[in-house]
Amino acid sequence: MTPHLSICIATLNRAGFLKETLDSILDQASDEVEVVIVDGASSDGTEEVVRGLQLRFPCIRYLRREKAMGVDRDFDAAVQHASGEYCWLLCDDDVLKPGAVAKVLSETRRGHSLLVVNADVWNAGYSKLLQEKRMKIDGDRVYPPSSNEALFADTAEYLTFIGGVVIRRDLWMARERERYFGTEFVHVGVIFQSPLPGTALVISKPLISIRYGMAQWTERSFDIWMFKWPELVWSLPYLSDNVKYRATRREPWKLLKNLLVYRAMGAYSSKVYHDKVRGRIRERGRRAVPFLVSMLPGRVLNLLGVAYFSLFHRQALMPLVDLMNSRFCIFGNPKVGNR
Repeated sequence: MTPHLSICIATLNRAGFLKETLDSILDQASDEVEVVIVDGASSDGTEEVVRGLQLRFPCIRYLRREKAMGVDRDFDAAVQHASGEYCWLLCDDDVLKPGAVAKVLSETRRGHSLLVVNADVWNAGYSKLLQEKRMKIDGDRVYPPSSNEALFADTAEYLTFIGGVVIRRDLWMARERERYFGTEFVHVGVIFQSPLPGTALVISKPLISIRYGMAQWTERSFDIWMFKWPELVWSLPYLSDNVKYRATRREPWKLLKNLLVYRAMGAYSSKVYHDKVRGRIRERGRRAVPFLVSMLPGRVLNLLGVAYFSLFHRQALMPLVDLMNSRFCIFGNPKVGNR
């Protein structure tokens, strides 16, 4: 039987996490579902994990690259090799909730161009719930083609997480993709480069559990959130400046608050200043503040940040995870989550 839904996973050196992800899929998969895995040349036991599961579940297709090509190219390759009418782009360390596959299969029968699947957020060991619903919406929402800008406004922040995307394969293949390779968010470029031809459905109930704080780009987070993400958002041609601004400022790295936070997280340093920031500031007099922040004692800033969120924003667990996962954190193995 030709599958209706292809669950597409890009992975790299995540053997332990990938096994848990695949188990959560295969426990509820049917003949209508296949799993396509593109391995970006893992050096751990990823291939052994997948080959072992293939013996029991022939619906798994595995493609191993000779060298790493980047997450954008790997997801695109997974969609290219998929056979399903719809492709679910799933992360290699997240877990599907029971009934997730059946719900998505049911909704794809309605012919939507896109489904955005909500998630809850947990710490690294799935022992503490950090956020009950990543998208704060009360019920499922359908967006007609004329409401693509509203769709972006409501989902852009969430869609920085790729695992919530279920898209028609023919739509993906018909759109420009290479332009967005290297952005880390190829799916956002594909979805929003022009209005969708059909409806989009946002599913309110979380069907995915995200393992927070495990992203392989953690050390590059300043570059990604201060440059790559805003450059992608502000390159999207048909969206208004107002809706783009709601997703991200054009140059968020200019805000002192952001520099201080990323310094406390260990992602902003004098090297990052010289490599990424200095050349973007034409007036020498304005380089002083970014340079000085890059030289501030990270442990002190981290301690102040942890104290601030612990005392005044106890419900904001995700920023606390980021701070406590920092190399500057003095508290060792935190209870809320660790890399």
